[in-house]
Parts: sequence; structure tokens; C-alpha cells
Amino acid sequence: LGAESIALFARVGGGIYTKAADVGADLAGKVQADIPEDDPRNPATIADNVGDNVGDVAGMGADLFGSYVATVLAAMVLGNYIIKDMGGMIEDAFGGIGPILLPMAIAGVGIVISLIGTFFVKISSNDAKEPEVQRALNIGNWASILMVAISCYVLCNFMLPEKMQMNFFGEGLQDISSMRVFYACLVGLVVGAGISAFTEYYTGLGKAPILKIVQQSSTGAGTNIIAGLATGMISTFSSVLLFAAAIWMSYALAGFYGVALAASAMMATTAMQLAIDAFGPIADNAGGIAEMSEQDPIVRERTDILDAVGNTTAATGKGFAIASAALTSLALFAAYVTFTGIDGINIFKAPVLAMLFVGGMVPVVFSALAMNAVGKAAMEMVNEVVRQFKEIPGIMEGTGKPEYDKCVDISTKASLREMMLPGLLTIGFPIIIVLIGKLAYPSNNLLVAEMLGGYMAGVTVSGVLWAIFQNNAGGAWDNAKKSFEAGVEINGEMTYKGSEAHKAAVTGDTVGDPFKDTSGPSMNILIKLTCLIGLVIAPILGDGHVSDEFSIVNKSEIKKCSSEGKKACCNKTNNKDLVVNADDKQVSITSGSENVSITIDNYGEPVTVKEINTSAQDSNVETIEKSEKSSI
Repeated sequence: LGAESIALFARVGGGIYTKAADVGADLAGKVQADIPEDDPRNPATIADNVGDNVGDVAGMGADLFGSYVATVLAAMVLGNYIIKDMGGMIEDAFGGIGPILLPMAIAGVGIVISLIGTFFVKISSNDAKEPEVQRALNIGNWASILMVAISCYVLCNFMLPEKMQMNFFGEGLQDISSMRVFYACLVGLVVGAGISAFTEYYTGLGKAPILKIVQQSSTGAGTNIIAGLATGMISTFSSVLLFAAAIWMSYALAGFYGVALAASAMMATTAMQLAIDAFGPIADNAGGIAEMSEQDPIVRERTDILDAVGNTTAATGKGFAIASAALTSLALFAAYVTFTGIDGINIFKAPVLAMLFVGGMVPVVFSALAMNAVGKAAMEMVNEVVRQFKEIPGIMEGTGKPEYDKCVDISTKASLREMMLPGLLTIGFPIIIVLIGKLAYPSNNLLVAEMLGGYMAGVTVSGVLWAIFQNNAGGAWDNAKKSFEAGVEINGEMTYKGSEAHKAAVTGDTVGDPFKDTSGPSMNILIKLTCLIGLVIAPILGDGHVSDEFSIVNKSEIKKCSSEGKKACCNKTNNKDLVVNADDKQVSITSGSENVSITIDNYGEPVTVKEINTSAQDSNVETIEKSEKSSI
């Protein structure tokens, strides 16, 4: 929770800082004053370069660290329940806690492998262009993924028993081999590689979606923006299908533990992914320093090549973060269900459906708050830059020195001030929902838990879609603008930087900046922090005690509550009431007579204990809420 809370402020605050400086510098410098990017005459250029580190390096690092920690912890929690499913003891080389230690082992090995993977990133020529640079980074990434796959095979076979029992929702206990757990890990690695490939296609230089935006820039900023929005929207198709297939397959292989380990295996390459993502802002800053220090033109040409590739790697890094947030949130959600004791999210219950819609709304409002924060801070930045152009003599001639510190101060204060409301929205909404639920249903904790679960589901699904859309749209706009620096062919004519089409692309890039660097990446934190807060609240809403079966004293009628029901009940010895749900209708057992009967509310007909045991094998008895009885 602490890691994700810090990540929230680093991501949101850092995003506001960097994009307030970037958008302000672009609007006041390139658009109004018609001076090059990173020109030392622009007072906002220092703030822009500092912002690259604040948002894209520190922010991404905090984001992936939060995913890293949350994934490992969720997998450890679910590993503990495997041990419980097997009677509380398993035979392995680690004192019976192999399923708990496995996620940590995968994470630890992944750090070493990522360091080894960096040695595979090599460029053979100083004249290498974008494809060669991108290929070198991809080789390092794929080498790391392959080594993690081999390591997962060894660790799964070494740390887990050959056969385990896992409880599948609605299906009871199933025998699962250690190899099926390994296959679930492979699913996670495929997701990490697949999301990078999809993101590279939609944001990479020379790819069809980018060329389409370039072509539509020839008719103005409006058509450029329409093309960028469409690119971001269509990019959700392949990514979401990939997530859906991964969730389904990893669950089919090894239950929710398989989902958590798929996320753990994907996160094992975090160090490599972070290095690839940081490549972009480092190259961008190198280009800025080259421009400000008036280096030879060849230096700027080379940094521009690195920067163009960096835009794609930054986008793929954000795609990796989105994938990690999606799988991590599902693992956290599985732990939440386990703690609260609910059997699922029933949207036929009006309060649950209402919270599902509220959850779907929150990422949209969060994005709006982040975008407004960037717009507001950028206006302040533009006004300050324009003021300095007017009031400080000799800036445009290069003889006067701009007040760079004033622009840094604007970005710093804006980021600290404007990130508070999105932060309160993220942390406050789950708490408010629980309080409202407790007021409305003071004696029904499970319904309140379902309400919060519905909210979490809404935030997760909506947040993933908005994150993919904004990340890829912003990256596509950025590289469409970069395409003009080398020259592009539009309607049979070569078009370069400074043309009207380029100016339209600059406008699109300005719109895309807060998409890809502020509101889009912040969705990851919103999703994970929401699920973590729900997990922290879960023990308050749960019944606090769950056991595998409930013994009934009257052996002539029935020996135990059927384990084939969807939820086990718990045995307390001080009371004499058993409360269950049959087809969502409350049922009670009254003790004190040999022929114990159950009356179903609104049904009217008594049902004996023996009949309840028989019907527990089908959907008549849906859940068992509470079991409190001593004898019959």
C-alpha cells in the first residue's frame, strides 16, 4: 500500500510536472516564437528536461516497483491457500511453504537475468538508424524473457510438489501438476512480449498507423487529432483480447494462483523493462543538452534517432506497466474474494450494479482531473515564457539570459498542488463506498463486500481501456511529429519540419503529451491502489473464520454440510442458528427438535436438513453465509 501510494504521487505529480513544462515550452517556443525545440532562449527548456526525469524515470520506476511488490505479495497470499487446500501441509524441499516462496524466487532471479540481458544490447555502427537501434533493444528484451522462461521451469519443478490440489471456483478441488504452474508462467511472459509488440506497431516510426496520422496532418490539426484518437481507440482491440486470453488460460491452468504467477513471471523482467523505458527520456535530455550547448549538427541528428526510438520504447514500457496492472489487480481481486468470503460479484443486486457503474466512471473523471491540471499549469507556463520574451531584453537575440528558475518553480508548485484531488479520489472513493454500504446494510457485510468488489471491477476494466487508449494515442502523435524531422512523403511531395503539416503534427503532439505521460500512465496506479485499498478493507467485511466443512450432530439426518456447495461454512459452538442463502432467499435452521426443518422465505414450504444436503449439489443452495449452532 505504501509503495502504490508513493507511486500515485510520483506518477501523477511527475506527469503534471513534466507535461506542464513540455506543453508550455512547445506552445510558447515552437508555436508562438518559432524557435527550435530545446532552444536555450526558451525559459521553459530546463523545466522540460528536468520533467523528463521526474515523470518518465522516477514516475515509471515507482509505478513498476508498486506492481512488482503487489504481484509478489498477491501470489504469496494465494500460495498460502494452496497449502490450506492440501490440508495445511505439503511435501517439498522448503518446509511445506514452496508455493509461498516461489513468487519471491522468480522475482529475485529476474533481477539477475535483467542485468545479464543488458549485455545483449549492442550497436555495431555509429551510423545506425532507428530500425537498428530498436532491434538492439528488442534483442536484449527477448533474451531476458527467454532466460526467465528457463528459470521458471527450473524453479517450478524444484520448489513445488509434483501434484497439488487447488480449489477452483464452482468446481471444487482439482489436481494440478507443477508443469501446469510453469505453463501459467509462460502465459505471463507471452503477455509481456505481446503487449510490447502491439504497442510498437501502433506507436513505432514508419508503421502504418503513424503514416496514416502523418498523411492526415496535411489537411490541418483537426484531422491529425482525429487520426490520433482513432489510433488510440483501435489499439485497445488487440491488447484487451491478449489480456482476456491470458487471464482465461492462466486460470484454467492453475487457478488464481496461476494468474498471480503469470503476473510474477511477467514482472521478473521489470529491471530490463525499466531500462528500456528510461532510454527514451535519457535520449531526449541528451538531445536537449546538445541543442543548448550548440554541439555539432551530427550530435543532434544522432540524439534525434535515439529520441525517436525512445518514444516507442517509452510507449512499450507504458504498455508493459498496463499489462502488469491488469494481471496484478486480478491477483489482488482473488485475494480480496478469499478474505471477504464472497462467492462472486452478482450484478443482479442493485447496489452491486450501481457500484460497478461508479467504478467505471472513476478512471474517466481521474483522467479529466489530470488533463485539467496539465492544461492549467501549461497556461501558467506559457504566460511566464511570454512575459520573459517581452520584459527581458535580448532573449531572442541570445544576449539576454532567461529566468529558468521561474519556470521550474511553476512546474513544481503545480505538480504538488494539482495532484491532491486525483489522489483523494483514488483513496477516498473505496472508503466512502464501504461507509455508505455499512449505513444502508449494517448487518450484511457480504453485500457491502460485493458492492466494493463491483466498484473494484469497474475501475479495473475501465482503467485498463483508458490507459491503453491514452498511452498509444499519445505515442502515435509524438512519433508522427518526429517523422517530419527526417522528411515524409505526402501526396507525392517530400514534407519537412517547419511545414504546415508539421505544425499540425506539433499541435497533435501537444494534445497527446498529457495523454501518454500524465493521465494514461496514472491509470495503472489508480487500478492497483483501488484493489489494494479493497484488500486492506477486506478483513473488516469478511466473516473472519472459514473452515472446509461443518459437522452436524444428528447423524441420522446428515453428517456434514456438503462440501460441494459454493462456499464452506464455519462452526461456532455458542449459538444454535444456521443461516444460508437458497436462490438468494434467506434461510434459517431452528434447533431443538430431532426433525430439523428449514423454512425458505417467500417460498413457504419447509425443507429438511437431508434435502438441503441433496440440493447443495445443484444451484438451489447458492451460498452459505453463516453457520452458528452447537447441536440439533
